[in-house]
Amino acid sequence: MSTAFDLTDASAEFLAAPLRLTIDLGALADNWRDMARRSGKARTAAVVKADAYGLGIEDVGQTLYRAGARDFFVAVPSEGATLRPYAPEARIFVLSGIWPGMEEMFFENDLVPVIASEEQLTFWMSILAERGDYPCALQVDTGFNRLGLPLDDALALADDVSRPASFSPVLVLSHLACGDDPSSPMNRLQLESFRRVSTAFEGIDSSLSASAGTFLGPEYHFDLTRPGIALYGGEAVNGMKNPMRPVATAEARVLQVRDARVDEAVGYGAVSRLTRDSRLAIASVGYADGYLRSLSGRGVPLRDTGIAGGYGFIAGHRIPVIGRITMDLTIFDVTDLPRNAIAAGDYVELFGNNLPVDDVARAAGTIGYELLTGLGLRHERHYVEAL
Repeated sequence: MSTAFDLTDASAEFLAAPLRLTIDLGALADNWRDMARRSGKARTAAVVKADAYGLGIEDVGQTLYRAGARDFFVAVPSEGATLRPYAPEARIFVLSGIWPGMEEMFFENDLVPVIASEEQLTFWMSILAERGDYPCALQVDTGFNRLGLPLDDALALADDVSRPASFSPVLVLSHLACGDDPSSPMNRLQLESFRRVSTAFEGIDSSLSASAGTFLGPEYHFDLTRPGIALYGGEAVNGMKNPMRPVATAEARVLQVRDARVDEAVGYGAVSRLTRDSRLAIASVGYADGYLRSLSGRGVPLRDTGIAGGYGFIAGHRIPVIGRITMDLTIFDVTDLPRNAIAAGDYVELFGNNLPVDDVARAAGTIGYELLTGLGLRHERHYVEAL
């Protein structure tokens, strides 16, 4: 059993599941409090889009609300509607903004649209003309070239004396393109641009930094920080030791342990051939579960670069993936473990307390965000409550 959690209160379904995901809500709350401390005088929001980075927006949202978060960010209005009962007094901002047909979902669930384009701004003005005052946020592009009003248009809007009085943003925000690289000159350029925006919209809260930007220091904090990946235990800044506690531990059941002889082939395409007599553990996880095919031990383009494949963890040992990962199954080489250390029915940790999610992601040629948000529907979940 690789997990370090006390599972005495886990459900029978979890204890027997082929795939298990343990979410440490205490670590989640601690991570939010850590980011709040790092945010200094700024308030600290919580980004819970993509089903709270794959960990469940209901439980995650409620935990963060209890920890003190009163500003939340989601990507689409349906996420905000799901979150609302778990964060009853919070402001919930919808980053994709508002489009015709969405109005009632916003109003019924008290959601705040983030206006990010001229088209949305025009539509929002028409809504205000009919309805009257309703809060919104305004996103400004300061160099990312993703969402947001162009800088000059936003500054003109701030100075437009003819804009309706009912257009009253409660927040202006932008997003750093290179916040995870503290040495990038792009950070300073965007900071200077956003200072102009913040000054132009004097009296309105400003927000520039997500997780990575929060680590850049107080001048990037403004009135509100927006941590996301750091809350879930992921790395926010390249090259810096991750100070956050791991939150999610994913495990897969070993379905079979088998002996194989030297020079025999393993897996699809026979891309791996054994160089010694070996023992192989076949685990109930594959790319349908978000365990990416690029983690394969051989036979995928990433391995041609010379980067090693993925590892699992069991009985105190790292065990390498061998052969290609398939839709539902992954083969691990357990030859170096004592024969009695692993048996069918045991669980291999895929990432978690012993294998940081970002280390696993690097072996797959990606980032921790993708592993977390790509978790499949077959993981049985167990939430370890915050104290």
